[in-house]
Amino acid sequence: MIEARHLRVLRAVAATGSFSAAARELGCTQPAVSQQMKALETSAGTPLLIRTGREMRLTQAGEALVRHAAGILAGLTAAEEEVAAIAGLRAGRVRLVSFPSGSSTLVPTALAALRAAHPGTRVSLVEAEPPRSVEMLREGDCDVALAFRYGANATEWDDLVVRPLLADRLVGLVPEGHRLAEAGAVAIAELAGESWIAGCPRCRRQLVDVCENAGFTPRIDFATDDYPAVVGLVSAGLGVAVLPGLAIESVRPRGARTVAVEPAVEREIVALTLPDLAQVPAVAATLDQLSLAAARA
Repeated sequence: MIEARHLRVLRAVAATGSFSAAARELGCTQPAVSQQMKALETSAGTPLLIRTGREMRLTQAGEALVRHAAGILAGLTAAEEEVAAIAGLRAGRVRLVSFPSGSSTLVPTALAALRAAHPGTRVSLVEAEPPRSVEMLREGDCDVALAFRYGANATEWDDLVVRPLLADRLVGLVPEGHRLAEAGAVAIAELAGESWIAGCPRCRRQLVDVCENAGFTPRIDFATDDYPAVVGLVSAGLGVAVLPGLAIESVRPRGARTVAVEPAVEREIVALTLPDLAQVPAVAATLDQLSLAAARA
């Protein structure tokens, strides 16, 4: 019989490429990893790894088992969490991943309310931008992903449960004293000749698309995933930027002014989970609190 603990070891070995690295990731010894891999190969009835010197690679059977492992482990996690939460959410665990501006705005409100309502539910938080956060969800490394996208892609998340939260409009940011600092709204084409400061890779691509639709290609002199750094560069007069509204909320734009940008561009903020996990009470409660936090934002 194939055991879940053996599948977790196989995933770690496949991801790290060696028994010693897998042992470090799992917090156990290398002999323990070796023993569990031998037990898994015995259960499978076929070799799963090929060892050539210091290198290690998966056999065809090993690749197939790794592909199925994420779904199997996600299903087991859902079953374990649902059983643990039967007694009115007195127990439970939720692994949440969020993009940074969501972590500093929506997540604190949601998790504070969740803790007040269900103090026995434990929530862990790590940060990752989409698409990496969505990959983590599909791979079984988190239970809820707070993510965003620009534009509607009907098939991008069709295997997931999607909880729409809010539409986050992009906001222009210019230095104080800039010729457009006092404008209520500006057409993005009015910023065509400016030096630009760009944000995360997905936001960067969106900026280029919006500007090209307005008839120009932005000259991006600075690029950083750190929103306070974007604000600091704008405040120092080094360029202009377009940031999501949530990012503006998470920092104090001292030395810079916000202006509405036309045409309006929005990113869709959503909470994602797997269909099996959506039935787990702790996960459902987390989704509900994220919805309430977004309604108040």
